[in-house]
Amino acid sequence: MNQIRLIAVRDTALSVDEVRAAIADPAAGGEVLFVGTVRDNDADRGVIGLSYSAHPSAADELRRAAESIAAKYPDAIAVAAVHRVGDLAVGDLAVVVGVACAHRAEAFHACHALIDELKASVPVWKHQRFTDGSDQWVGSA
Repeated sequence: MNQIRLIAVRDTALSVDEVRAAIADPAAGGEVLFVGTVRDNDADRGVIGLSYSAHPSAADELRRAAESIAAKYPDAIAVAAVHRVGDLAVGDLAVVVGVACAHRAEAFHACHALIDELKASVPVWKHQRFTDGSDQWVGSA
């Protein structure tokens, strides 16, 4: 069975519905989604927007992260992850990941592990722009 149902790094708007549809499976009793959005502040500084840049290997690394989680969580029925690149405004979706498992507890654990693995290993960088005119690059998205 192919557990990895959707992997993408794209410069167009992300869809929670797309990720949910990708992980939907009649054997799944639990589906967990994580949606990362652009917030209007960071460390008490107002954020007006940000840009994500990705290394050309980002999609391959995202697939490796998903495969790693699928291997660590053998009860995972389906795994999906999409990450946005380009300019994003406050409220835009930056990342959506989802995992479906037979039971809810495994789905929660696997989804949490997936977003953590993505942030640790996928070469995506965030450039934040603040309301005071300053900016900041953040290592890995």
